[in-house]
Amino acid sequence: MSRLLRPANLYLLLSYALLSSMPFAARLLGASGAQDGSAWQLFGAGVFSWIAAWALCKRPAWFHWALLPAFLALPVELYLLVYYGQGISTHHLGVIAETSPSEALEFLGGKAWLLGAVLLGVLLWFGSTWAVAWRSRDFDWADRSRWLVVAALGACAAALALPSLPGWARPPVDLALVSRSWPFGLSARGVDFYKERVYLAELNRRSAAFRFHAKQSGDEHGPQVVVLVLGESSRFDRWSLNGYTRETNPLLGKEDNLVMLKDVITPVSATRLSVPVIISRKPAMQSLKDGFSEKSFLSAFKEAGFKTFWISNQVSFGKFDTPVSVFAQEADEVLFLNLGGVSGASNLDAVLLEPLRRAVADPAQKVLVVLHTLGSHWNYGHRYPKEFDRWLPSLQQMEKPNYTDPRIEPQINNSYDSAILYTDWFLANVIGVLKDSGLPASMLYVADHGQTLYDKSCTLGFHGHNTQYEFHVPAFVWYSGSYGERFPDKVAQLRRHREARLSTENMFHTLLDMADIRYPGEQLDRSFLNPALKRHKRYVDSYGWTDYDDATMRGDCREVIANGKPLKRR
Repeated sequence: MSRLLRPANLYLLLSYALLSSMPFAARLLGASGAQDGSAWQLFGAGVFSWIAAWALCKRPAWFHWALLPAFLALPVELYLLVYYGQGISTHHLGVIAETSPSEALEFLGGKAWLLGAVLLGVLLWFGSTWAVAWRSRDFDWADRSRWLVVAALGACAAALALPSLPGWARPPVDLALVSRSWPFGLSARGVDFYKERVYLAELNRRSAAFRFHAKQSGDEHGPQVVVLVLGESSRFDRWSLNGYTRETNPLLGKEDNLVMLKDVITPVSATRLSVPVIISRKPAMQSLKDGFSEKSFLSAFKEAGFKTFWISNQVSFGKFDTPVSVFAQEADEVLFLNLGGVSGASNLDAVLLEPLRRAVADPAQKVLVVLHTLGSHWNYGHRYPKEFDRWLPSLQQMEKPNYTDPRIEPQINNSYDSAILYTDWFLANVIGVLKDSGLPASMLYVADHGQTLYDKSCTLGFHGHNTQYEFHVPAFVWYSGSYGERFPDKVAQLRRHREARLSTENMFHTLLDMADIRYPGEQLDRSFLNPALKRHKRYVDSYGWTDYDDATMRGDCREVIANGKPLKRR
């Protein structure tokens, strides 16, 4: 025992203990998901993993390199726990994989050097502990007990491989609990992430045979244009159409046939998770999982005889490697116009207007267009041209703003409002294109999520949190005069339901109803253009699945806190 207490050995043991303590750090910080399983169960899962690794490898030197991901992930885990209330998940791994280096550097701003310093420190820490593990033979497990443990592990593995066992014969191993432990449980999350990427890559092939069997109601339908505009990072209460004191919607405010939807929420505050819920029948409580077994409304429109377009100012990382791009590829024509990430080199949303004109003028005359905008994505100062820089001081006057510096809060908020002002101009021009076509046309705008903007005493910024500012999103429907004449009952229901409690789960069903498209198993009680509309529970991802309408908005951050116990994430 005295040999184990040597300074170098203690350093190694304390390093391992620090890695193992992450689930308990989550509990101390009150992070979401930290209450799954008791402390003793998590402790037991961690001890089981350490014993298994030690028994299989005999000495730490032989498994130490397997801990490198945990060393690198530790500062990321702590950051996510402090600022987002949850640790590394498959979703976070997806965000990292789908973020370009230029976007990451832009977001870090002046803190990029700190990231480099932390990375260097972690590598030095890892290297020094590996040197101790390699030189010391004090931790060698050389007696016969090791082989007994190896035999027991083999028996457990064989039992788990069997298709079914009676309860008394099942080994006491909770694999889900092991995946939440540190450091070895982190590898299970990596495996889960890899499986989801493979699933996304195969999803197009696996869903190829899926059919909605959709068709337009009635025997004959004339020309028609339907447009869905996917907003980005737009906040409900920063629109003057929703009561904001600054005039951020001067052009949309002049549109007679525009109906604002006052109470729409998104279940999650991340684009890659929220957009699939908008464009498919994917339930809100499945939004944290990549992929979905069905196709999107694009395919339903195609079945009903529409030519479909996906025109995006977002970055595509590949045809089938993100939850959004998988669905986008269902369109007849797909354009990803942003080649510069979200940095200053990226396009403004005006780049979408000319492709929209061409799509609307297509000889098919029955056209569906999805416009995926950059909207108000950070850096807000890059989302609009100089002539829209109305409120000063702004981020456009700063070369490399540090988003964590509270001293630039005025610049952040001023540029955010100017970005909303530019969105107003862009959307007014989309409506102008539809008016010029002379065709019966309708447009639905909905944001994927909102933003938290250091409100009052709130120290949170941007998105990925569980605040009302990020869940409550702006949305509206505009329709042409000829559309109103063709579908007067739908317009009447739209106006009747303008203050209904809605979520982005309603959008798929409403878009198909907007074009009078019918299909087996349709849910007209989810369309706010239909008299059958019924209220449904609106769940948001806040410490589990929280009923938004049975929650308390806590503090200046307006954090959504369930009045009861949230449902567990699945």
